[in-house]
Amino acid sequence: MGKGKYEYWLTPEGLLKLEAWARDGATEENIAKAMQVSRSTLGEWKKKFPELAAAVRKGKDVADIHVENALYEKAVGIRQIVHKPIKLRRVEYDSVGKKVREHEEVVYADEEMYIPPDTTAQIFWLKNRKPETWRERQEPKKPDAGAENEGIQAFLAAVNPQKESLEECFRDEGEKDETAEKE
Repeated sequence: MGKGKYEYWLTPEGLLKLEAWARDGATEENIAKAMQVSRSTLGEWKKKFPELAAAVRKGKDVADIHVENALYEKAVGIRQIVHKPIKLRRVEYDSVGKKVREHEEVVYADEEMYIPPDTTAQIFWLKNRKPETWRERQEPKKPDAGAENEGIQAFLAAVNPQKESLEECFRDEGEKDETAEKE
């Protein structure tokens, strides 16, 4: 199925194979190899034949949904029914209490198990779903200049109540320095 043999891949069977490979997690490189064409040829065919591109995209979408669901379940924890084998030993006795026969068999019983949430899955989920809150490095917030000036004014009023503004404090300091230099 070499170069120029795109016709097969446009048939229902061919499109189904492409979708299945993509759904099973194959990369486009893997899909191209399975089709016995180069990666660039697959890319050209996807541009030329929308049904081919749609089959690959549909398969990838299905796989992505399965992975997203599994990640979500891992992040929040789930209850799951497990079909467990149990070994039973049966012993038969006669009327006087003597053991007549003994045999073992395996029976299956359903057990509900709780699989607890996984912290790593939670972190991954939150970093991708709420990056502004959960990213590794938070961007520092730029302080509001007006709020900062108000804070300084409040501090100065508490320290030196007779001064009305920041400028007065520095002006007085400058006048003191000039006076000290003249003397």
